[in-house]
Parts: sequence; C-alpha cells; structure tokens
Amino acid sequence: MKRNLFFLLIWPFALISQEKKTGPIITDYGPVWTIENTDFETPIEAEYKVVFDIMNSPEDVSKRNASIETAARFLNMHAQAGVSIQNLKVALVVHNKASKDLLSKKAYFERYNIENPNADMIAQLMDANVQFIFCGQSSASRNIPIKETIPGVQLGLSAMTALIQLQNEGYRLIKF
Repeated sequence: MKRNLFFLLIWPFALISQEKKTGPIITDYGPVWTIENTDFETPIEAEYKVVFDIMNSPEDVSKRNASIETAARFLNMHAQAGVSIQNLKVALVVHNKASKDLLSKKAYFERYNIENPNADMIAQLMDANVQFIFCGQSSASRNIPIKETIPGVQLGLSAMTALIQLQNEGYRLIKF
C-alpha cells in the first residue's frame, strides 16, 4: 500500500521532468517521449515500412496537419530508439480534405491568404526520403493540379490504388 501511495505521489513529477524531443531525423517537427525499459522490445535492426493514410485536415487553414506530423514522430521515435534511417521506409498517401496541405507556399497563399503551415514540415520529411503520393481523384475533384503542389509530391491514380500498391510492396498501413 505504501509503495502504491508513493508512486501516486511521485508519478506526476516524473512526467514533468521528462521532455519530448525532436530529431535526430526531423529536427523541427515530431517531438516524442523517450521510453526506457520496455517489456515489448523494438528490434533496431528490423526494416520498418509504413504507409500513412492521410485524409483529414484541420478546418482552420492556419493549423498544421497533425496526421502529417505523425510521420515525423514515427521517424524520430525510431531513430531515438536506435533504428537506422536506412531501415525506415515511410510513405504518405494524401487525399480528401488533406489535399490542400500539399499546396505549394505560393498556391496556398493565393487560395487562403496565408502561408501553408505544412510546407516546411513536408520539405523536411521529403529530405528524409519520405514519399508523398497525392490521390489523382482528389486532385481533380478538389481542383488542385499537381503543378500547384510542393515539388516532389507524386501524383497517383487514386489513394485506393496507392494504398494497395504500397501494401503489396510490404508497407504496413497506419490509418487515423
């Protein structure tokens, strides 16, 4: 009983002393907690191939898309745990409401009179070899031509097709 009471008194302070950290891969985005002494081990020599299905976005056009930032968190947490960047293969398939988040700074400003809050984060992710695949169906239905997106974004036939292709290549789907 005394041990449980001690834990309940100390636990909130233990959380205060720990900080979320970005990096080492994405330095300005994707802060994560350090988790030590895990019971379920993370094999650091394994290859992690993941595809994120990104379809939602904040209604407020000045807000960053937290679902895209999840890719930065994925990279940073695994690198902090000792997984080599060569073993981290990440792709984002972007469609629906999140389509606007792929607009270049110029195109975003022309549409919303504000700079794209996702542009710098996406650039850092691309510098870390993260693939961004834009749904061609969303491109057409939302009137966002590929030429108005951030350089490096790839246009696919559809989000459905890209998700199937990547899973056939061994990527594991993470959907929020």
